[in-house]
Amino acid sequence: MIKKIGHIAIFVMLTAIFVQCKSNSFEQYFTDDTLRIDYFHTGDAKSETVQIEKKYKYKGWSGSATYLIDTLNHGGYFYKVTDKISGKTIYSKYFNSFFMEYKSTSQGVKGVSKKYHETALIPFPKSTIEFSLEIRDEKGGLKEVFKTIIDPNTIEQNVVDPEVQVFTSLENGTPSKKADILFVGEGYTKEESEKFQRDLERFTNTLFSTEPFKTNKEFFNVRGVFKPSVDSGVDEPRKEIDVNTAISATFNTFNSARYLLTEDNRSLRDIAGHAPYDAIAIMVNHDRYGGGGIYNFYCVFTTNNEQSDFLLLHEFGHSFVGLADEYYSSSTGYTDFHNLQNEPFEPNITALKDPTNVKWKHLLSEDIAVPTEWQKMKYDSLEIEIRNGASKLSLHLDKLKENAANEAEIERAKNEHSTKIEAARDWINQHMEEGEFKGKVGVFEGAGYQGKGLYRPAINCIMFKYYTDYCPVCQDAIKRTINTYSN
Repeated sequence: MIKKIGHIAIFVMLTAIFVQCKSNSFEQYFTDDTLRIDYFHTGDAKSETVQIEKKYKYKGWSGSATYLIDTLNHGGYFYKVTDKISGKTIYSKYFNSFFMEYKSTSQGVKGVSKKYHETALIPFPKSTIEFSLEIRDEKGGLKEVFKTIIDPNTIEQNVVDPEVQVFTSLENGTPSKKADILFVGEGYTKEESEKFQRDLERFTNTLFSTEPFKTNKEFFNVRGVFKPSVDSGVDEPRKEIDVNTAISATFNTFNSARYLLTEDNRSLRDIAGHAPYDAIAIMVNHDRYGGGGIYNFYCVFTTNNEQSDFLLLHEFGHSFVGLADEYYSSSTGYTDFHNLQNEPFEPNITALKDPTNVKWKHLLSEDIAVPTEWQKMKYDSLEIEIRNGASKLSLHLDKLKENAANEAEIERAKNEHSTKIEAARDWINQHMEEGEFKGKVGVFEGAGYQGKGLYRPAINCIMFKYYTDYCPVCQDAIKRTINTYSN
């Protein structure tokens, strides 16, 4: 059952529940509050600059009070907090961002500079700190791109929006001892508040019906924040649909029809700030298939599509854990997103630089070949046949009509086409879901938008294509992430 919490009551509640047992480092350097640092990230594929916009203080800290230094190593960027007096690193976090993705698009590669708004959340420091931003270099190490001094005495309190409502769908304990997921509504009007609440309940159930979230449910809290949009839905540029919504999400991000994100990070964070959160999932009130996910940033998914459950699970895998896309045949807006000269930092793909020491070696199935031959050529040819089938049929039918073919010949051509497509689909489904590699962990070529040179751990997974389960390697990464919030 969803519990509604008023925007004022939520802060009263948070003041009480943030009393907890903390590490000595936390008590020494931080208070039970949150510092939100908003900044502009500007540049292209070759250069970038960072400029602080504003800083806010929030009541309560939802992140772990013991896991302060991020050792997961899953992101392309890294922010670090250093105590100014001692010079000690007291907090850090890996992440990806909208700007990071832009750099690998054709515009970014061409040198077209663009500005994006980003946010870092850190425990509120007791004394002056040095905040720095670092990026992966060409060899996979980290190099500093920005550094500034922050005096906690100069921070202003965040503003509460009376239009924002907070609902709770799962409550298991103190935020700093749990992983706190926040569903943010987008494209729901005031009259659709009840639909937002139903969707919040539905997708909470979706997440915790799937392993390993299902058996780790006790380590999570889930809330939803609702700010009414003027209009339902979101922008659809290719259809010239422009609507007025709470956080201005839009299809056609980076000119990819199904890629659905928002550049209005400020509005998103203003709304999200009414509740504790470690991860944001934006629920978009729309029936088209679409979404996106950026590690330790946010994920987006549409709620009214027949594949919405899969969309949430796939995109949340990106944003919560830093899992890579394992597919390689679908079009994207990126140019060489992964540098094949280096081992990817994502936990579920590899460039296989050392076949004797695969990054998921501890999970490899017994006696499986590395790399693993999985009939990739046949799979690829059938995928192409399915993808191009409609256009091939259309051209064939046009030719038949030009030659004055009768209805029986046209119908026979349609049936032959359908039979071939169904046969291709049947083989793929059988091979990917019930074949010899079912449940096994290997090293399967084709991942991360690359048909060659990148490998995934299983023949199928939620991160590869439409499927119901995360593979064992992805599950292992999810469990390690959960542990960082619940220890």
